[in-house]
Amino acid sequence: MSPATRRVAAVVEYDGTAYAGWQSQSHSSSIQDMVQQAIAFVAGHPVEAVCAGRTDTGVHALGQVIHFDTSVERTARAWVLGANTRLPPDIALQWAGEVGSGFHARHSAIRRTYRYCILNRSARSALQRLRAVWIHRPIDVQAMRRAAEVLLGEHDFSAFRSKECQSKTAVRSIESIRVRRDGDYVWLEISANAYLHHMVRNIVGTLLDVQLEADPAGAMAAVLGSGDRHAAGATAPSCGLYLWQVDYHAEHRIATPESCLLLRPSG
Repeated sequence: MSPATRRVAAVVEYDGTAYAGWQSQSHSSSIQDMVQQAIAFVAGHPVEAVCAGRTDTGVHALGQVIHFDTSVERTARAWVLGANTRLPPDIALQWAGEVGSGFHARHSAIRRTYRYCILNRSARSALQRLRAVWIHRPIDVQAMRRAAEVLLGEHDFSAFRSKECQSKTAVRSIESIRVRRDGDYVWLEISANAYLHHMVRNIVGTLLDVQLEADPAGAMAAVLGSGDRHAAGATAPSCGLYLWQVDYHAEHRIATPESCLLLRPSG
């Protein structure tokens, strides 16, 4: 990056329903394309937006973090308001700020948190059909919690990776995993430094299976130890998954979704 080039980070919120994921695709619309075009309008030159996590088709985000390089100076307010005038209603910048040249949205991240939303009641929802997965049968949240705890720490998660996963290793470390009920909704929250392709959705599908077993924790341990994708549950639908938050060292001063303020100082 040349001395005259600035690096800007931003937090992006989006409904992924209408898009083929974050990454640019030659055959369909992507969130990356929309974001780059909007930021380029404000910058007056093309930009490449690098994201913290490449979400799949139909996956949503509250706290996707990106960075891009620019040769122009704009205020945080100008980046956010300007880009949002060019973005469709289902994508919006929530915060922007200039960062150091060493910051990288993906490589500098120390933790990524996903949440998965399940609507658990007898009647389906007309309003939440694309924002949560509807399951009408009873869900035993306590059983899911016991099974989820088996996944804490560093393991080989081969049983939870998709066949399209290109990672060289299936070893990942889960820092925390929580399952909670809020009225008719059941939420799973998982935090890790990195994930395999479809890992969270495969974990959710497996938790929904093993919570029906007499020994949910034992059943999950057997799946994890097998290293066999066929031993795990079905991949849960993408509409329930949210990239909730990406964490960085404090020195980078990246806003979290809860603290995103349009007029927050960038420097």
